[in-house]
Amino acid sequence: MSKVKQLYSRYRDLILYGIIGGFCAALDFGLYTLLGLWMPYLWANVISVHTGILCSFLLNRHYNFKVKDHIAHRLTVFYLVGLMGLALSELLIYLMATGYGMNYIIAKLITVVIVALCQFLLNKFITFKKFA
Repeated sequence: MSKVKQLYSRYRDLILYGIIGGFCAALDFGLYTLLGLWMPYLWANVISVHTGILCSFLLNRHYNFKVKDHIAHRLTVFYLVGLMGLALSELLIYLMATGYGMNYIIAKLITVVIVALCQFLLNKFITFKKFA
């Protein structure tokens, strides 16, 4: 087996999570940017993050982790992980935008990376773990 295939095989979940996360983050960011034109940026963030969470759950469940059982339980846990990510995102955006005067869009971009890494670990080992 080639080294590329070995790496892909070893990090498949992370790679697919990154691809799906990239798509959902783009959806989140696009919605956040558009809504930020008409409403306060923290409210825009709440709406865009909820949209991203639901999109991410559906795509990760179907294409990445391929887990079809315990849907309600998994959605609840995934959503709670997403809400923890939202809380972390809100805190970081607030600190960067108000505490350091950073542009709210730049603050959001930085936040997306930090939150995504934390959420991958929680979702891989908690949300989508195999039930015995």
